[in-house]
Amino acid sequence: MKQILTIAGSDSGGGAGIQADIKAISANGGFAMSAVTSVTAQNTVAVTDAFDLPISLIEAQLDAVFTDFDVASVKTGMLSSSTIVEAVAGKLRAYTPPATVVDPVMISKSKFPLLKTEAIDSLKTVLIPLATVITPNIYEAELLSEQNIRNIDDAKRAAKTIGGLGCHAVLVKGGHLLGENATDVLYCNDEWTLFDAERVETENTHGTGCTYSAAIATQLARGKDLIDAVRTAKLYITGAIQHALDIGSGHGPTHHFFRARGLG
Repeated sequence: MKQILTIAGSDSGGGAGIQADIKAISANGGFAMSAVTSVTAQNTVAVTDAFDLPISLIEAQLDAVFTDFDVASVKTGMLSSSTIVEAVAGKLRAYTPPATVVDPVMISKSKFPLLKTEAIDSLKTVLIPLATVITPNIYEAELLSEQNIRNIDDAKRAAKTIGGLGCHAVLVKGGHLLGENATDVLYCNDEWTLFDAERVETENTHGTGCTYSAAIATQLARGKDLIDAVRTAKLYITGAIQHALDIGSGHGPTHHFFRARGLG
């Protein structure tokens, strides 16, 4: 079984972060390992507090995993400070995993900042160049590209700009664009590939970005090429949203194990 490492923050509500990643990796047929960077107090309504773990403990977790397991791919999520970004990037350079998916988590649905402003430059200069693919949503892509995104052509231009930071590929997720379909734009090798799915009308979308990127990392670990990995993960996240769980009093989580329940 392929072994996938997620490096991210913990979500006490279980719908996003490390918890979502572990579920998504497992549902996509991988074995999940984790290195926790931050602990958040979080539910379906809001993130109310967060605490960053000491750098020495983050690095110790990464050393423990990389020196014992055959890490087939890595997914990064919440890396809240420049020191955390730089520490994680240093370990990725040292251990050179076959594939790295960077989900540039910046802000929660309740507008709680999950990435300090000073860390954006570190993200651009030391982590993104190590990425097999980076998976920003529209808001994150606007910050990274310093461009406004209102349509698919804008997303294409932003993806190319972000690609100039040195990563192999960029997937700009279109869930926040207006339109009947949720269209994601992949930029790789100076070409664009679009991934369409019918938009699902639901408020229960907590953890979609974490889940999607973890699924991509798992499919890459299982040997799929990038386009096929994204396509497979897109089908998975669409199904997880279609069967999202109406639990909690805010944005409920996606259903990571909808297929195991015979729902798709």
